Amino acid sequence: MRTAIVGGGAAGFFLAINLKEMMPEMEVTIFERSKHVLSKVRISGGGRCNCTNSFQQVSNLADVYPRGHRLMKNLFHHFDYVDAYDWFERHGVPLTTQEDCCVFPQSQDSQTIINCFLTETRRNGVIIRTGTAINSLSELADYNFIAVTTGGSPSGKGLNWLSEAGIEIVEPVPSLFTFSIKDSALHSLMGTVVEASVMLPGTKMHASGPLLVTHWGMSGPAILRLSSYAAHLLHEHNYQMPLAVNWANSSLEEVREEFLDIEQNHPQKLLSSIRPFSLPSRLWDYLLSKALESTKLPWGQLGKKQLNRLVNILTNDTYAISGRAPFKDEFVTCGGVALSAVHSSTLESRQREGLYFAGEVLDVDGVTGGFNFQAAWTTAYTVAEAISGKHF
Repeated sequence: MRTAIVGGGAAGFFLAINLKEMMPEMEVTIFERSKHVLSKVRISGGGRCNCTNSFQQVSNLADVYPRGHRLMKNLFHHFDYVDAYDWFERHGVPLTTQEDCCVFPQSQDSQTIINCFLTETRRNGVIIRTGTAINSLSELADYNFIAVTTGGSPSGKGLNWLSEAGIEIVEPVPSLFTFSIKDSALHSLMGTVVEASVMLPGTKMHASGPLLVTHWGMSGPAILRLSSYAAHLLHEHNYQMPLAVNWANSSLEEVREEFLDIEQNHPQKLLSSIRPFSLPSRLWDYLLSKALESTKLPWGQLGKKQLNRLVNILTNDTYAISGRAPFKDEFVTCGGVALSAVHSSTLESRQREGLYFAGEVLDVDGVTGGFNFQAAWTTAYTVAEAISGKHF
């Protein structure tokens, strides 16, 4: 029996290793278009590889999987984040969980996971063919099973060969990107990090977490999460929409109470001398100058209108998104093979028996924090289990 895996990334290698462990007699070949395998693993997490998440802060999978959360909930019954953690430790990759629930190799080096995958594929006799592009399913007619693990396709061209084979495709669009904002005053705050909440006015799209001001606009987990939730909406608007920032990550009432408390207890102190909600000083000075004509006032001389302006600027500061960040390649895309085109328990194609999909090629994507790699491990393991369970 022979299985062809198209795509030498995280999902492809994980599928190959598990399939050979489940079914040693299976001949497994990985076909990779480029000359190098696992390139995305190498650069992920700043070269540290945020390989999964403890999920301790996740109460609803829809919060971390904007697309595909129902599928992931179903597949987690067979292979979840606990299983993934155990798998890596059993295969010689000790892991560590950070306070933010992100899981990394103890080595803090993505090469540790790459070495694990390369070692296990060699040990299990997996054939790896790099520099080999597959452009049609007919090229793999000699194989009993085909598993497509080609990852995301920002332009969509990488999915044409599947579409031509009759596989239903959801238009892929970028996800997990930062926002370009043309505001030189904001850019002067480059490097400022604050716990904030962000939203797209007029929609239900919102996210919270650390926000990083950059020389091109805004980044950080809060922005990346919002970009993921609103990936299709932002694409439809050509990445030009208003953005509202709640710098205090608190309600309007809480901010007002904080200001009134400072006003009552420190009436003689200058506005700039007391930073509410422990805001960075540069950010607080910037917000003061944006809200008030004079920032040299003591708290006790703050009028009602001025107080309202401060409350508004802290809880509903608005900017104009002018585009995605100036990077060449999107790290994650949403879209791909429609979930309605596969059997939810095996990820086998409904149109073609023996054809399977795993990883980001499916219309499943997560927010930042190790969730996309977890989707790769879970879907790849599911396919390995499905193929090995076939009886002849």
